[in-house]
Amino acid sequence: MSEQNDKITSINPATLDVLGAVSNMSETQIKDVVQSARSVQPMWQEMGFEKRAEYILKARDILLEEIDPVTALISKENGKPLVEALGQDIIPVLDLMTYFAKKSKKILRDKKLCLGKWNFVGRRSFLEYYPYGVVGVIAPWNFPLSIPLGEVVMALMAGNTVVCKPSEFTPFVGKKIEEIFEKAGLPQDVFSLVTGDGLTGAALVSSGCDKIVFTGSVATGKKIMAACSQSLTPITLELGGKDPFIVFEDADVDRASSAAVWGAFCNSGQVCASVERVYVQENIYDNFVSLVIEKTKLLRQGDGLSTNSDIGAMSSEMQIKKVQAQVVEAVQKGAKVLFGGDYQEGLKGYFYQPTVLVDVDHSFAIVNDETFGPVMPIMKFSSEAEVVHLANDSEYGLNAYVWGKNKARNKRVASQLIAGTVNINETVFTHALPQTPWGGPKQSGVGRTHGEVGLLDLVQIRHVHENKCVYKKKYFWWYGYGPEKFSLLKNLALSLYGKGFTRAKAAVKYLVGMFRVDVN
Repeated sequence: MSEQNDKITSINPATLDVLGAVSNMSETQIKDVVQSARSVQPMWQEMGFEKRAEYILKARDILLEEIDPVTALISKENGKPLVEALGQDIIPVLDLMTYFAKKSKKILRDKKLCLGKWNFVGRRSFLEYYPYGVVGVIAPWNFPLSIPLGEVVMALMAGNTVVCKPSEFTPFVGKKIEEIFEKAGLPQDVFSLVTGDGLTGAALVSSGCDKIVFTGSVATGKKIMAACSQSLTPITLELGGKDPFIVFEDADVDRASSAAVWGAFCNSGQVCASVERVYVQENIYDNFVSLVIEKTKLLRQGDGLSTNSDIGAMSSEMQIKKVQAQVVEAVQKGAKVLFGGDYQEGLKGYFYQPTVLVDVDHSFAIVNDETFGPVMPIMKFSSEAEVVHLANDSEYGLNAYVWGKNKARNKRVASQLIAGTVNINETVFTHALPQTPWGGPKQSGVGRTHGEVGLLDLVQIRHVHENKCVYKKKYFWWYGYGPEKFSLLKNLALSLYGKGFTRAKAAVKYLVGMFRVDVN
């Protein structure tokens, strides 16, 4: 990406060809867009779930009809292979659109609350869910279709209108989302796209949106959180991970090594759930490492538009330099590069070799800091307790992976890992499941996307309480305080929560007291 006056240009990271330019929108323009979105939000909300679902399903059908050109566009603007554009961007969001179009009404229906003992004195409570209003979605470049479109669909189904800012590195995928909704006949201003650089994103955050959903770096997420704190604007932040991959001695080493290679190198390692720390039990360590090297050597790197490419280009020069800096630092501290470790020669764009490192530990940046590139550091461990400690020794907590055949041990370890999602004998998978929540603790963010929890993150909650005993003029806890009311309340507490004879005695005193205190 480069900026030219009031435009930003998009570049194919595999070929460095310019794909085109889009507007670098101003703060005034963005505020106008948000205001237009606010003006139509009541209409969209009143339309109801069924009608909103019709638009979402129509957009899904259009995306499916245009699957080939959209796949190619993702590959050209992001650099990933066609298989990954289709399998990781398009198919998951088709599933998500279907799921939330059909399930949002059920998930967001009124919920009756059980009030325990108070149910028997004419009380009733229930929860209502209603939209925030205007939701601002700030999207990343690594999954330029599935992440923003998924978040947009969920927000729309909840009754919000949405203003979306795609990454400055993938604006034309964002424009394609806008085009799909236009073809689906979505009413004007229900979904709006704003394009530009980081200043555009900052302007959207300060434009008066009722909720901000951001996926991206920790540094930017902290800035957004600080900005939103000034107006107490609610936020959802998905900020990445440094996900551990644990391989126990009883694992199928062949399968586990294949999973590690794919989990570390798919999308050139530019996945928040990438395998970024591998821990292998010591007695299978050598075999595991040997298999990883063998399989990594077979990977073909090149332009994502070629069906022969396994690993495509990285997104930008900025990102490739970050990865190289971490690898260089690791080597300087004593790490051994078993494969890769440098730019890929002979290719024009931003290509970095799939890299395998050993002889590293938690004093290395490549083990502590998110790499977001095709690098796999491998370490050995001896005991279950040791590896749980190592896996949790991180500022991140998005995903974790446990491999082995002992089901009881796998579950025990999974329950000790500090992570939003723990996969057992699986790798980089659950973001594709619309039913499951996505997010994590620590520096991995705030809130959740996807699943019922993610949908609830996009609505306000209204508690409605009803007193059905309208014939009573007043209650014993109302004014008219005195010794008798104090004694009545004390006996009520003891009769409800006391034990044995004390409880029985208090219950009798409470019933007698009820006749002495005016409760009518």
